[in-house]
Amino acid sequence: MDKRVWLSRRALKLHAVILVVVPAFMALCIWQITRALGGNSLSWAYVFEWPIFAGYAVYMWWRFVHEAPEDTQPPVPADGNGAPAQTATGAVAEGEQRRAREHDEEHQDADLAAYNAYLAQLAERDKATGR
Repeated sequence: MDKRVWLSRRALKLHAVILVVVPAFMALCIWQITRALGGNSLSWAYVFEWPIFAGYAVYMWWRFVHEAPEDTQPPVPADGNGAPAQTATGAVAEGEQRRAREHDEEHQDADLAAYNAYLAQLAERDKATGR
């Protein structure tokens, strides 16, 4: 188990939130039980709802602690001095990535054009049928 995941700033904030939220939800559940036993039949729904909320909070806490923060960048290969490595393979990889992006953009443009043509056909059909 990686301690950096559990002890990062972000994780510590999430731990603090979950330590407040789950007991609060359980206290609300107990309060609703006392109301339900006192004759308030609507409170029976809340008796089951608050533990579900607590379970969902725990689930989301687990997900947020284990997902990578948005501001992290993938590691860059470094030379012996810690500077990013400038190699021929790096230049080739950048060229391949650029070509792949260009190909994706061309493919998306073709898909968009086909979709627009389909919408134009539908509009013409609607106009012909008087809709």
